[in-house]
Amino acid sequence: MMIVADQGGDRGGDLSGPQRRCLVSREVRPKAELLRFAVGPGERLQVDPAERLPGRGLWLTPRRDIVERAVAKGLFAKAAGRPVNVPADLAAEVERLLRQRCLALVGLARRAGQLRTGFEKVREDLQAGRIALLLAAKDGAADGRNKLAAMAGKAPVIALFDSAELSAALGVDGVVHAGLAAGGMAGRLLRECERLQGMQANMPRGSTVDGDMRRDDDE
Repeated sequence: MMIVADQGGDRGGDLSGPQRRCLVSREVRPKAELLRFAVGPGERLQVDPAERLPGRGLWLTPRRDIVERAVAKGLFAKAAGRPVNVPADLAAEVERLLRQRCLALVGLARRAGQLRTGFEKVREDLQAGRIALLLAAKDGAADGRNKLAAMAGKAPVIALFDSAELSAALGVDGVVHAGLAAGGMAGRLLRECERLQGMQANMPRGSTVDGDMRRDDDE
């Protein structure tokens, strides 16, 4: 179970702002929907999800098969106009960095007082309409996850992390359910989780995060 039932929500970022072209698909899309790379010291290709590294940006749709095709076809060197040292398993590195980035944002949201954990607290906040984004441990019980997902309305449900990952990020033992309040933090986290989902090894080609998949039909 991944990001499900995304029917809108606060994504953050300006989708009408600057646009860039994906090296593989050649589609021009808003920067917020793409992933930036840059060539650093030693001509080494660097992943730049924060879009802060110096130099010309090289942009890809954040999908594992897209990254793998860019590597296989030597598109980074072609776009940069010079030899580029690409990490041995670039797709895995991208996934690892995006996972770290997502979990760091989860911890930041808690420290900012925008996130609460626990089934009862999350249910209370859902009933009060205070949740813009629902987090559910992917190894948690399907029954509890489905009950809260059914209450989430238009709020996206993210189930990309297991309980151990969420607990470590939040500094709280046994985290299975968490809810984020509306605001920029929820939009930033959703954007990063969408990019992470696209980079997962088991993500079907062409898949998106949209669609009604609230039920755990595979469990």
